[in-house]
Amino acid sequence: MPHFPPAKPYRHLFFDLDHTLWDFEKNADETLRTLFDQHALGRFGLFTVEEFINRYRDVNHALWRMYQNNQISQQQLRSVRFVRTLTRLGLSEEDVPFNISQQFTDLLPRKSAVFPFTHEVLDYLQEKYTLHLITNGFKDIQHIKLTSSNLTDYFQEVITSECSGYLKPDARMFSHALERTGATAAESLMIGDNLECDVLGAYNAGIDQVYFNPDKRRHFASITYEISCLSELREFL
Repeated sequence: MPHFPPAKPYRHLFFDLDHTLWDFEKNADETLRTLFDQHALGRFGLFTVEEFINRYRDVNHALWRMYQNNQISQQQLRSVRFVRTLTRLGLSEEDVPFNISQQFTDLLPRKSAVFPFTHEVLDYLQEKYTLHLITNGFKDIQHIKLTSSNLTDYFQEVITSECSGYLKPDARMFSHALERTGATAAESLMIGDNLECDVLGAYNAGIDQVYFNPDKRRHFASITYEISCLSELREFL
């Protein structure tokens, strides 16, 4: 069992959503398999469904990094990711289904998979703390995800990049979150899976951090707490 330092008297807990509570990879994989079948992408004989999923994941991660660095817009991200995925797999641009991106956007947030112990831990924490979400995800999509996975009622405030005007790890997004919730940095704790966006962003805003690292990736960052399972939050909160 990991050893955790004594927790400070926190009052406000800020969670990331995707890859922290809502299992983005599992939900995205299910959605991509549905789209692969619906559009009969296997008929081209160029790639398997697993290759489609893996290539999409690589393309999407790269585009999200560009979005978080303000290099592309939300609309550009949405419009280019499937064209780039499928053409890199050998499909001609003319054969890319024109509505596949919109279908993905419609289907994905209605998936309900969350990480193990998500609801049990949130049930426990909401009795002791005020819970909020702070996410770079798009407002319309995130609220559907929360509803689909029965997470809405846990959170007092949902702070998105669209409502704040900033993207994590920009410290101004965290400052906006503190102002909106009436919290102070000293009484707040950020829980997220991304070392740059969640951990470094919170650190730069003077907020303690929990790095959710289920794959136990090696790193050299200095973090307040690190966990590999959400159930471990109960060890120090």
